[in-house]
Amino acid sequence: MNIPRGLCCTFLIISTATSLTGCDQGVDSPRGFSLPQGDAVAGEQAIIKHRCMACHTIEGLDGSALPSELPHKVELGGSSPKITTYAELVTSIINPSHRISRGPHWETTDGESHSLMKNYNDVMTVTELTDVVTYLQPKYAVKPLPYTPYSQYHIQ
Repeated sequence: MNIPRGLCCTFLIISTATSLTGCDQGVDSPRGFSLPQGDAVAGEQAIIKHRCMACHTIEGLDGSALPSELPHKVELGGSSPKITTYAELVTSIINPSHRISRGPHWETTDGESHSLMKNYNDVMTVTELTDVVTYLQPKYAVKPLPYTPYSQYHIQ
């Protein structure tokens, strides 16, 4: 069956527009949300001020003088096969239970999993939040997944 070229292009445009608008969640959509640029030097100072190193490890910062508040400190930064976005870092600070990752830094109560991270929403200013995220963002590196060689197969 031959479909006219113009009809194919129209279908492609309509399906792309539909898929893009399908991501909009109405009033709960994150569309239009943006925070101001932070200051990485001030972010490091905010991490020290709020004693983040009592629960976290960050390459380049020594938190050994702080008593650990968790059985295992949670590493911030490092390599991952996916990009850690600015929005994910902001969310991790203001709503740490948003993404559930099982591990020693989670507790389960009444069938619900919650982060052990203290709530800093009434303690940390928005400026400090943007500074901390600006400091942390370059600490995350994308490590590509290793190549999996597949042998050639022949259908007979």
